[in-house]
Amino acid sequence: MNALLIKDELFSIGSTEKKIVLQRFFKTGVGQYGEGDIFIGVTVPQQREIVKRYKSLPLSEIDKLLKEPYHECRLTALLFLVNEYKKEKNIEKKEKIYSFYLQHIESINNWDLVDLSAPKIVGAHLLDKEGKILIKMAKSDNLWARRIAIVSTWYFIKYHRFNDTFVIAEILLDSKEDLIHKAVGWMLREIGKKDYEAECDFLKKHYKRLPRTTLRYAIERFSNEARKDFLVGNI
Repeated sequence: MNALLIKDELFSIGSTEKKIVLQRFFKTGVGQYGEGDIFIGVTVPQQREIVKRYKSLPLSEIDKLLKEPYHECRLTALLFLVNEYKKEKNIEKKEKIYSFYLQHIESINNWDLVDLSAPKIVGAHLLDKEGKILIKMAKSDNLWARRIAIVSTWYFIKYHRFNDTFVIAEILLDSKEDLIHKAVGWMLREIGKKDYEAECDFLKKHYKRLPRTTLRYAIERFSNEARKDFLVGNI
């Protein structure tokens, strides 16, 4: 199996109707966050089916797909990469996959590409290590590097490791992009599912500075009374 065959298969199942919908949904217009991204019109379940069927793809071929201008080629490449990382048992080879991922951040340039790959590769790899690289990424000028930094911590949260998320959330408080506001609020909400008090303590300390979108996402699962208190500042 190689990149060209994967690309050909994606084009064979692409839909013009879905392509139009996806290009609008992922904001590919001039000045939008996904400006210039090109879609084929293939759904994520369809791409997962390809990965499931072929199971494995060499890094050299994944590299070729990641360099494609077509969104689905890059996403399918990342789904293959997630699969490779998950099944690999050799520590050195897992390190190689993790490093490969970080070397291709420029190709991981939309929120679904980040969200479906970062926790399962970057988060998984750093679970038993320091998260200094995430701090560096959170300070990057690259929107997608910053989203990778915060969303990768989702994997940590599953194991009740919250501090990295809180530190990165603080760094991102002054970010201007709505995609970062949503991601931070989402991760804070995930912490709340594990430890309500831990999330509340963070929100009480920072709610005055939190972008409104971040706060709304973070308190989505709170009681009506608690949501109202945070939104009106009655804390």
